[in-house]
Amino acid sequence: MTTMKEQPVTPRGDRGSDAGFTAGYARLVSGRRSKWAVLVIWLVLIAAGGSLGSKIGHVQNNDQETWLPSSAQSTRAVKLAEQHFADRHTSGAVIVYTRDSGLTAADRAKITADAGALKAVAVGTVSAPEVSGDGKAAFVSLPLRTSPSDNNVLTHAVDRSEKIVRDGAPAGLETRVSGEAGSIRDFADVYSGMDGALLGAALAVVAILLLLTYRSPVLWLVPLISVFLAAEVASGVVYLLAAHAGLLVNGLSTYILMILCVGVGTDYALLLIARYREELHRHEDRHEAMRIAVGRSVSALSASAATVVLASLCLVFGKMNSTQGLGPVVAIGVAVVFLAMTSLLPALLVVLGRWTFWPFVPRHTPGHEAGTEQEHGVWARVAGTVARRPRVVWACCIVVLAALAVGTATVETGQTQAQQFTKSVGSIEGQKILAAHFPAGASEPADVYVPAAGADSALQVVRTVPGVQSAAVDRSAGGWTHITAVFKDAPDTQAARDTVHRMRTALDQGPAGASDAVVGGQSAVALDTANATKDEEMLLIPLVLLVVLVMLILVLRSVVAPIVLLLSVILSYAAAIGAASLLFHAIGHPHMDRSLLLIGFLFLVALGVDYTIFLMARVREEVRHRGHRDGVLTGLTVTGGVITSAGIVLAATFCVLATIPTVSSLQEGLLIAVGILLDTFLVRSLLVPALSLSLGPAIWRPGHPETEAPPEGERPLETTRADVGA
Repeated sequence: MTTMKEQPVTPRGDRGSDAGFTAGYARLVSGRRSKWAVLVIWLVLIAAGGSLGSKIGHVQNNDQETWLPSSAQSTRAVKLAEQHFADRHTSGAVIVYTRDSGLTAADRAKITADAGALKAVAVGTVSAPEVSGDGKAAFVSLPLRTSPSDNNVLTHAVDRSEKIVRDGAPAGLETRVSGEAGSIRDFADVYSGMDGALLGAALAVVAILLLLTYRSPVLWLVPLISVFLAAEVASGVVYLLAAHAGLLVNGLSTYILMILCVGVGTDYALLLIARYREELHRHEDRHEAMRIAVGRSVSALSASAATVVLASLCLVFGKMNSTQGLGPVVAIGVAVVFLAMTSLLPALLVVLGRWTFWPFVPRHTPGHEAGTEQEHGVWARVAGTVARRPRVVWACCIVVLAALAVGTATVETGQTQAQQFTKSVGSIEGQKILAAHFPAGASEPADVYVPAAGADSALQVVRTVPGVQSAAVDRSAGGWTHITAVFKDAPDTQAARDTVHRMRTALDQGPAGASDAVVGGQSAVALDTANATKDEEMLLIPLVLLVVLVMLILVLRSVVAPIVLLLSVILSYAAAIGAASLLFHAIGHPHMDRSLLLIGFLFLVALGVDYTIFLMARVREEVRHRGHRDGVLTGLTVTGGVITSAGIVLAATFCVLATIPTVSSLQEGLLIAVGILLDTFLVRSLLVPALSLSLGPAIWRPGHPETEAPPEGERPLETTRADVGA
């Protein structure tokens, strides 16, 4: 061990980290002895988290109610069905038969026999076979058992039904399983085994990009392993909260958790390693280099993580059960990877030593200065371009972003069932057959639950509603009556949703008893979901923006800069939506789920502002020592490469979602990737630095970094044996 005498370190960059908690934390994760304690703690967390994280599928709740607005009529209808009609955890299947030349006598005999045999699978009444008017198609409907935590229950029930139908079927008789159960089974088949596949694909993408970034056969493994372990621990924490604290977890939140942990964790690793490499040039002792790197990085990283965590937690105020559950899951994932990348990763890097950077090992270079053209050639030239014509640069950026934002006029929201997959599946094919041969709403009638005393009045009201083909009492139980209403339009269309709205209005204004009716079913779910999503946008988007603005004010200790940055992020989001919409049209999937607008907003604003925080936090540090103009340009130069790498990694990670053959996953991955790339290459690289130069020191008002005293505790580094050996 080299003994160092207490003396100031002369290079310009050695200004030290903030005193207090930050300095203590930096010493803890990089100290000669304390780093081993950090690794032991993480080994314990990983051992526990790995075993618990593997069980996350057991606590997933994918029941229909978990995707509905908590207070909507369709949700109340589901609860009434469970309470009074023993329909708890059931899903309706529709067995569809067709023969283009017309059903034969043998076909009809087989269909009748199937209706009897299917009683062994159903958990309720199997309908009598219904034959189309043209004699070419028929269907039988039945309820099947499902489970909120195990899709295999419903999948097995559908598979058993399908086997019954196919066994002994006359040659040429085509069969499909459609309805809600068929659709759920198809989604389950699509997502089956995707947990590990998605994580593996995301890690593979990150591995390739890290190899290209570091050009080292060893270094890429350290952040990759750290990210993977952090994702396992995060899954374990989510499992515990779902199993014992009532946290709602479904398939969507699980996949987003994995992708987010990998992408955000890698971003944090890239930023920390870049600062560590910089300090290794200035310091002979790697422990000291890491102490300074963590001390100078953790403030920006913690601000970034806190922004995403708080913005995500805003989702708990949403109306959709799935939205309310997603927020805490995202917050947990980001918090865990932040802790891992600022403790586990530094400890591992210090233990392994400089050789992990081989063959480009950063050597101690006295007088080393960051931000030179030799070290950051491309970004030094970018900074020079911005410096020469800042007004032209930001004006051109705004024109480009505004032009892309015009594409929002092409946005089409709302997907039919046939528009939800990128490949043909059985439930969609069955739905098309039903639509061709039966009244469009025959396979998915609306459910009307009404107190028994008002059943007759409600039935008469329902029959008079425009858009209703027919209505009949299905059954009564527990003082309630169940009425089914067949619509003239397909259940997943806007016309059917309009019929639900008219029906509810008519019942509310109807005779006594009828006004207590509750309307549910597929079309009602679609209507309530659309309305709840619009309400969420009105509430959550301003709330997220407020959270981001407050965090920027706290981080930058300014008011002007946060407002400018927030406006740039909003413009970037509009541009991303416009560009993505044009892309969706180009690839043949123009209709997007309305919820994507809110989810996209959360990730693009929260993650997009990350890069701005990383840039402007470094700029503020440089301004305090170099002056405003040189500080802005130096900040852009030294962060350009690493933030660009981080943006590319995060965009590529979200693109992994496009491998799932559902349109919503494809669109979510592409939208977030497009938005992140716009933030990375246009907003953070050009627009924000150019605006900062044009506004001058006024951007820091009411503060002024150039004339401020250094933050409490900031001092020239005094490298002592005590510090290095902490």
